[in-house]
Amino acid sequence: MEARAQARYVRVTPMKARRVIDLIRGMNAADAQAVLKFAPQAASEPIGKVLDSAIANAANNHAMDVRALVVSAAFVDEGPTMKRIRPRAQGRAYRIRKRSSHITVIVSDGVPEVPVVKAAAKAAPKAAAPKKPAETAPAEAAPAKKAAAKKASTTAASKATTTAAKKATTASKATTATAPADDAESKG
Repeated sequence: MEARAQARYVRVTPMKARRVIDLIRGMNAADAQAVLKFAPQAASEPIGKVLDSAIANAANNHAMDVRALVVSAAFVDEGPTMKRIRPRAQGRAYRIRKRSSHITVIVSDGVPEVPVVKAAAKAAPKAAAPKKPAETAPAEAAPAKKAAAKKASTTAASKATTTAAKKATTASKATTATAPADDAESKG
């Protein structure tokens, strides 16, 4: 089973937050909290809060054992960017981008979830709709057209090979017919 927590619109750039998230992914939840507590990056504080929230969700909402929790997935998505202007020399204006992040942490205890199947879905499978006669005619005509085109292409190819074979046999007959004449001249 798994529990998740998400913090949206956090004023940390996603690139800086991903450096910290990569440290804790796959770790034991208690060890991840210790790493985030002593990490020098500023992004470790909001990520630590999200991890604490995910652990609390697992304990309170799903009755999972806190000591067995593992950070199974953790990722940072890019949030909206606020665009500001910085005045520069000679009347120019430089763009300042104030980026934000959506931080998500998922913790699990390693026990796979059992999917809940509805009894109504098991009892009555969906019946296939009968085909209309108009729908079946074009579907049957398409393979017939393909077969006719394939047959035409194979007959054209076989005609080309037979003409090439005939030319080859006539050429070989001509060389054999001239060969004995040459032999006769060389003997006489």
